[in-house]
Amino acid sequence: MSTVKAYKGLPMEGMIASWYAKITFKDLNRHKIMANQMVGKIPANGKVLEIAPSPGYFCIELAKLGNFQITGLDISKSFVDVARGNASDAGLKIDFREGNASAMPFASETFDFIFCQAAFKNFSEPVKAIAEMYRVLKPGGIAVNADLRGDASAEVIELEVNGMGLDPFNRLVVRCNGPRMGG
Repeated sequence: MSTVKAYKGLPMEGMIASWYAKITFKDLNRHKIMANQMVGKIPANGKVLEIAPSPGYFCIELAKLGNFQITGLDISKSFVDVARGNASDAGLKIDFREGNASAMPFASETFDFIFCQAAFKNFSEPVKAIAEMYRVLKPGGIAVNADLRGDASAEVIELEVNGMGLDPFNRLVVRCNGPRMGG
């Protein structure tokens, strides 16, 4: 029996997670913009799941915009602790928990909206993660996976986005999560 590493990137624990949280806080505006773009896609009192929320900034910004039940699921215990602290500091109740995107600890058809940004490329079992997203998404729910490779040129990104046959909203979401936006 082989074991599968749940995450292909750097181990985001301890000091590395703290550093990442501080660096990404400088780009807080990106999370505010993304939350404002997504809020209209979520029903009132909807159940939201962010996969790999890291320090929880998107969840926090989204919680400020509506009455949602928000959950963040991250593989990193350190990020879960940081996100919980950030939510508490903001006076918000968000359920951050440790877990693997390819084996989620949720019942089927739980969430109205699922969001994952700038993390999917690091999943060691992406097909299982997509299957899990589908499993925990309610019928008619929306899942957004926003992730692009950092070495893609602007021309390649534009060609790819235009070739996806997306509506204007989704083209904007994909473009906003390109390499220049970081992860």
